[in-house]
Amino acid sequence: MYSVFNVASYICNRYEKENGKRIDEMKLHKLLYFAQRESIIQTGKPLFVEEFEAWKYGPALREIRNHYKSNDFDKRYNDESLDPIMDKVFSEYSHIFSWSLSMISHGEESWKRARVGIPEGENGSARISTSDIYIDAQKVKEYRSGN
Repeated sequence: MYSVFNVASYICNRYEKENGKRIDEMKLHKLLYFAQRESIIQTGKPLFVEEFEAWKYGPALREIRNHYKSNDFDKRYNDESLDPIMDKVFSEYSHIFSWSLSMISHGEESWKRARVGIPEGENGSARISTSDIYIDAQKVKEYRSGN
């Protein structure tokens, strides 16, 4: 299991290297979510223990918010063991606009379940259950295999 800050650092560094600019905060949160889901698909285990919150624009990690604001990520962090997961996440999602990623995340069962009872468009801090992310991971895995 990884530190969520190391995974975020990896994403920030790789994104800047590949795109020549800093990743925006919304995209960082969404790529972290898709990385968590992709890890479950590929390994059967989550990347990190922190749980996402179902914010109105999709899954987000409160632990990452303050670090993003202060740009407090390890600028040199790179862990090649993350490459198989991140290669898939980056090829599928890093080129998509942040608002579009937000809309994609709204289709995830885990986000929908956490948002039950929260009016659309309102802020919320309900936790997204990692067990619900497993459900989303299984759906993606089945889709990829053609079932």
